[in-house]
Amino acid sequence: MSAQSNPLVVVSTTTKGITTITISRPHRRNAVNPATARELYAAFIAFEEDPSQKVAILTGADGFFCAGADLVDLTAQQQQDLESLDPLDRDHFQPVHDRNCAPMGPSRLQVRKPVIAAVAGHAVAGGLELSLLADMRVIEEDAVFGVYCRRWGVPLIDGGTVRLQAIIGLGRALDMILTGRPVPAQEALSMGLANRVVPKGTALQEATKIAEQLLKFPNRCMNVDRNSCYYAAYSASGFEDALRNEYNQGSKVLKTESFQGAARFAEGLGRHGGFEKL
Repeated sequence: MSAQSNPLVVVSTTTKGITTITISRPHRRNAVNPATARELYAAFIAFEEDPSQKVAILTGADGFFCAGADLVDLTAQQQQDLESLDPLDRDHFQPVHDRNCAPMGPSRLQVRKPVIAAVAGHAVAGGLELSLLADMRVIEEDAVFGVYCRRWGVPLIDGGTVRLQAIIGLGRALDMILTGRPVPAQEALSMGLANRVVPKGTALQEATKIAEQLLKFPNRCMNVDRNSCYYAAYSASGFEDALRNEYNQGSKVLKTESFQGAARFAEGLGRHGGFEKL
């Protein structure tokens, strides 16, 4: 395992292909200031561009996921122009759809490989939005989600209003967004916001186990199916468009991974739903 660290973000990689990105500002409950946002963004871009890395885990240090944007820093800058609060320099700001760095960092990205969030403690306000970046959220039994920024007049500008309703449905999303109320682990699981609830102190361990499972599957096929889901959820003009994209993209892997997988099945592997020898 290799590791690169700084006071804001810790990034570790394994030879198997798992990148772990850890927000490391425990003195602020891992709240994100502009410098941290830039580091997070850079970490995800590096993950995307590294062909040896297949799955990312996003987590926070010292028992906290992320308390959102650092409002102390925000207050210190309140006399400046609004644009100056964006992590990018004003002269380099690009339209949102160009995957540019957001106030919380990577939250405008649709990351091109699987991401798992390992959530301990609070994932609130911008921290909730960061957790929605992931395909799956593994959360500890005392974890809490919430749009806590509702109390302070800070809007969701890091994908919260876009991703949350797509994941849990419009009615539940509006409940969270309008009231700002805390959502504990079991309720998060029941509404589909959490995918797994695990004992305190074990979210990262469980997320790593899931990542290791994903590494066993034919990678290109898995990512084609993943991308099709996101296209259908966010980009498709309608049902037929979504089906057409699913077929066009999926058919490209039939001659590679699919035929190889079928041959392995014919040899006796994976019978009766077995995963053990994959």
